[in-house]
Amino acid sequence: MGKLFWAIAAVYGGLGVAGGAFASHALQGRLSERALEVFNTGIRYQMIHALALLAVALLLRQGATAGPWLAVAGWGFVSGVVLFSGSLYLISLAGLKLFGPITPLGGLAFLVGWGSLAIAALTLPSDP
Repeated sequence: MGKLFWAIAAVYGGLGVAGGAFASHALQGRLSERALEVFNTGIRYQMIHALALLAVALLLRQGATAGPWLAVAGWGFVSGVVLFSGSLYLISLAGLKLFGPITPLGGLAFLVGWGSLAIAALTLPSDP
C-alpha cells in the first residue's frame, strides 16, 4: 500500500503545481477574486495533503507497524483531496455550488487522516 500512496501523492503534488500555475496564468482575470481564492484554497489543501500522504507512504515502505492506522490515515488524505479540493474546484471553475455540502465531508476525511496518523504514532513500537 505504501507504493500506491507514494504514487498518488506524486500525482496529487504534480497536479497541485500544474493547478497553481493554471490559476496564476490562465484563470487570473477570468474568475472573480472570490472564485480564484476558492480554487487556490483547494490547491493549498491538495499540496499539504500530498505531502502528508507521502509521509504515510514512506512510513509504510519503511515497515512501520501501527495496525490499520497508517492505511486509514492514507485513505483519509486520498479521499479528503478528492472531496475537499475537488468540490472547491467544481465550485470555483463551474459555479456548481451544489457541491458545497461535499466540502465539509472532505474536511472530515482530512481530520480522520490526521487523527489516524496520531494514533499510528502512539501505537508504533517504542524507539530503542
